Amino acid sequence: MNLAIGTVDATILIAYLIGVVLLGVWIGRGRKDLSTYLLGGRDLPWWAILGSIVATETSTATFLSVPGIAFAQQGDLRFLQIAFGFLCGRIIVAFLLLPQYFQGELYSAYEVLEKRFGGATQRVASLMFLVARNLGDGLRLFLAGIAMEKVIGLDLHVCIALIGIATIIYTFFGGMKAVVWSDCIQFVVYVGGGILALLILVRSFPGGWSELVAFGEATGRLQLFDFRFLPAEGFSLWTEPFTFWAGLLGGTVLTLGTHGTDQMMVQRYLCARNQQQAALALILSGCVIVVQFALFLLLGIALACFYTKVSPQVFEYNDEVFATFIVEHLPVGLIGVTLAAVFAAAMSTLSSSLNSSASAAVNDIYQPRGKQKDDEASSALRLKLSRFLTILFGIVQIGVGIGASYISRSVVNDALAIAGFTAGILLGIFSLGILTKRTNQRGALIGILAGIAVLSYIKFGTSTAWTWYAIIGAVTTFTVGYGISVLFPNSSADSQEEVS
Repeated sequence: MNLAIGTVDATILIAYLIGVVLLGVWIGRGRKDLSTYLLGGRDLPWWAILGSIVATETSTATFLSVPGIAFAQQGDLRFLQIAFGFLCGRIIVAFLLLPQYFQGELYSAYEVLEKRFGGATQRVASLMFLVARNLGDGLRLFLAGIAMEKVIGLDLHVCIALIGIATIIYTFFGGMKAVVWSDCIQFVVYVGGGILALLILVRSFPGGWSELVAFGEATGRLQLFDFRFLPAEGFSLWTEPFTFWAGLLGGTVLTLGTHGTDQMMVQRYLCARNQQQAALALILSGCVIVVQFALFLLLGIALACFYTKVSPQVFEYNDEVFATFIVEHLPVGLIGVTLAAVFAAAMSTLSSSLNSSASAAVNDIYQPRGKQKDDEASSALRLKLSRFLTILFGIVQIGVGIGASYISRSVVNDALAIAGFTAGILLGIFSLGILTKRTNQRGALIGILAGIAVLSYIKFGTSTAWTWYAIIGAVTTFTVGYGISVLFPNSSADSQEEVS
């Protein structure tokens, strides 16, 4: 094994991974009922849910690539405009969608669709979530495996399997409580790692913070807002992702989908003691995300200053800059801690994915709410199935990660973009159910197909910026679904689910 880091740092990293697994096993001791396994007994404090929300949406790709945005030649702080949209979206979710999830003892976000439209819509929405989630997170596992390969020197496939197996073990034994509490620890670890790296960078500058600020101003990297709207030479509102309008509107609608209709997030809200605590965790997580992205972007500016003035170096890929600095310039010991932060970001997302996938598969596809039995034997069977599916989805994600190693990076990025299509489409379906009374199941299903078709064309046939995808998907799904429902009211595809 050819270590890119020293024995001390490798030991810290490996000890961290083992510690997370043991924590999950310890937390999961005696967990025998389905509600505790999938929803933490619906008794988790709001601040733990807040930490879990933020850690779950922060993957290794985020931790390493967001600094690369500000590091780039024309990089700046404009990415934060999207984070402002993320905050606005959470506020809307808290007031519009959360009440839907606290009506009854729900296990899955898509049970709401079953009550409104019928079982077919519930199953299709849940299947969309399962395919997109396991494809996307399998590819994120691949990216985490690349990071481990670079620093430890093991074969890439072995690295992917190691991270995947470690995540499977503590999720299998600990259930949702292990996921949430591990997320909180991992949040502290990766934010602490980022802050430490920033402080070390600033100390390397002769002028300290003032030199960093002067560099940012001189290179235009401190620009935060871009209010351009009208077309101009070299600029189009539809192709530039980092404008105020694309960031605020696109970020808001994207968050309505990812945090309002995605089972991985909704499952966290259902773990709260009540709706008020869930709303508090959700809204405050938006504030934390803004601060977190500001930290990552500031890191990118500091890295640009470092590799321009202190240690001049040219990089082929901006995403490699932070990882390179960690391995080559951090002191012994801190390298291991910061690399642990990288894998903390990966494992928090992957563990959440496994648990929410198992929950959706059991409660939406295997045994929807109307067919569930309340007896102890049925609950025990669903618990066993949930544990089995946790392993199965873990193996699927490892397989996707290994398969991605044979695909070019550009194809991987395209696949990740396709996986994100579900946010807008599911938002369109939920909007049909909540905001209208004339829609039916036929309209909902055709709306989903229309959303997929239009977004596929937008992605592969145009140069439209990704920040508009969620808006386009939601509007298409809603418009087509509503139109079909009006043209074909009370069709044979629908039954008693129609709202009176």
